[in-house]
Amino acid sequence: MIYFKFPFDEKLYSTDESSDKKVVIFKSFDQTESILFNGNTVEVNNIPKTLSSKLLTNTELVFSAETHEEYVEKLQEVIKVIKENNLPKLVLSRRKIFKDFKDINLDESFKNLCQSYPNAFRYIFIKGENAWIGAFSEVLGKFNKTTHEFETMSLAGTIPVSESWTAKEIEEQKPVSSYIRNVLEKFKINSEIQESETHDHISGNIKHLRTDFKLKINPEDLDSIIEELHPTPAVCGIPKNFCKEKIEEFEKYPRELYAGYIRIETDNFIQYFVNLRCAKLYSDAIHLFVGGGITAQSNPEKEWRETELKSEAVLKNLCFSN
Repeated sequence: MIYFKFPFDEKLYSTDESSDKKVVIFKSFDQTESILFNGNTVEVNNIPKTLSSKLLTNTELVFSAETHEEYVEKLQEVIKVIKENNLPKLVLSRRKIFKDFKDINLDESFKNLCQSYPNAFRYIFIKGENAWIGAFSEVLGKFNKTTHEFETMSLAGTIPVSESWTAKEIEEQKPVSSYIRNVLEKFKINSEIQESETHDHISGNIKHLRTDFKLKINPEDLDSIIEELHPTPAVCGIPKNFCKEKIEEFEKYPRELYAGYIRIETDNFIQYFVNLRCAKLYSDAIHLFVGGGITAQSNPEKEWRETELKSEAVLKNLCFSN
């Protein structure tokens, strides 16, 4: 079962399993895993009591989270690789574990997340041994079935809402925009790409730099565009293939659905959301996935604080009993 809300839309949706049509698809970062929800997208009044923590499985993973010292040490190695290879950016993530609870109220946790992030795609699902919750507002793609317009965004750089942008964040976002621009150039038809000014994108207690893109495409090119855009430099780095190899080398766990994407089809649109600010739910543990864009100018201590800040995005909204 899955429940979700679209950005700036407080209607609650689910899928009715009325057909074999794959209406919601979660793809893992490496695209080796897909979780499918069939039927049609339907509006529902509330989350039923059947969505209970009793459905969650115990974690069987022997897992210890990276310590502050381990993460800082690893970042120093990553920065060295970035400088040696003259990389614009490489995205490194880590996984946090939270176990100090007896039970989690899934309904209240989801409501809290929805209230905190009204501009995000928000979801919670349990399917077999997989249970995830998340809220993030980066659009990988939005396709209008009628006009054939395709929209996407360049989102990168992260600081607390109260702080001012530095050269590090500005330089981090530029190659993301350039990468997206180059991909879209291959698929435009009969018109130029529309590009917005770079502006602030606020998400709870943090903000990012954002640039919006829009163009007309051939409907048959939609899958190819998504294939080229994912993973974007915002979740992987540049160049993509080299950075993917380095992510496998430096990260000691599979990202699973984290930094993958979610595809949702409705009557008028096909939308794709990047799956960041998310957590995998177990009956006895929460696995939080957080990361950051590392550049040659990165400060390991500051990057650690950024991931701590990002982990709070989900954790502070979860409702536990001790």
